[in-house]
Amino acid sequence: MKIHILGGSGTGKTYIANKIAEQYNIRHFDLDNIYWDHMSNTYGTKMSVKNRTQKLNDILKNNDWIIEGVFYDWLQDSFSKADYIFILTTKPIVFHYRIIRRFIRRKFGIEKSKKETLKSLKDLLIWTNKYQKYNIPKIIEFLEPYKGKVFFVKNLQDINDIINYSK
Repeated sequence: MKIHILGGSGTGKTYIANKIAEQYNIRHFDLDNIYWDHMSNTYGTKMSVKNRTQKLNDILKNNDWIIEGVFYDWLQDSFSKADYIFILTTKPIVFHYRIIRRFIRRKFGIEKSKKETLKSLKDLLIWTNKYQKYNIPKIIEFLEPYKGKVFFVKNLQDINDIINYSK
């Protein structure tokens, strides 16, 4: 089974991907780990396109995978090979709450993370609102060639219902 999950920050991508990975014994890949160069000494350094493409191709060679993230415009191969493409339709009040909760948990050391500030929290909330308003419509248009396997979902139960119905 090959699954691609899209959504803005705080929409539940990672949580849902982890649950599906556990439930169906499938490896889960976070696109942030492909897009960003975590080995760089500088925060926000992008992986080279060559390395990013190689990492993605290595994932796509697997028989089963779950890929999740906010990115879309360089992922045609992932979308074409996916059995399911899920777009999360989480309400703003929910993703705002999750982003703020995650920030607090990281500040108190409950969750591991990069160093975050109130400014980075504010920037992320603004970015996520713009992503939902402007990027999601672009993503829907971008995914038009794959519309037969694109599903708009609110939660894990919606995804399980679709997967179980398809079997």
